[in-house]
This record gives sequence, structure tokens and C-alpha cells, in this order.
Amino acid sequence: MSDGPEWFAPKRYGWGATPNTWQGWALTIGFVAILILLSRRFADRPVLLFGAAAPLVVVFVVICARTTKGGLRWRWGEEE
Repeated sequence: MSDGPEWFAPKRYGWGATPNTWQGWALTIGFVAILILLSRRFADRPVLLFGAAAPLVVVFVVICARTTKGGLRWRWGEEE
């Protein structure tokens, strides 16, 4: 699907991917770290937390989709 880097490997069943390069792991760890910081910063204001986290999640999913071998889609266990 993409001609770019393949930082993530698709799951065999279901929807999703797992990091399989240092770039994928760095992106995932950075994403989780930022979410933790945001949740601590906006712990008492859930609307602001959602407003700050939602764009971050969208960007993360788009990057994952573009850097997953075969793209993100539902899989039923077939070999690729």
C-alpha cells in the first residue's frame, strides 16, 4: 500500500500493528510519554485532556497507517 518506510508490522488477526523498527518503537514510546504528560497536566480538566489528546491520536494513527506494511486494515489471519 505504501512505498515509504515500514516501521510497523500488521497484526495477523484484527486491526492494528506493532512496531518492528527502532523508528516505530521511538514513535510509540514518544506517543505514550506525551499522553502520560497530558493526562497529568489536564487530570482535573477532562475536556481539555480530550481536546489535547485527540489530535495527537489522529496523527499517530495516520503515521502508523502510512508506515505499516500493507497498511492498516482488518485481517483474518491470512499470510502476506
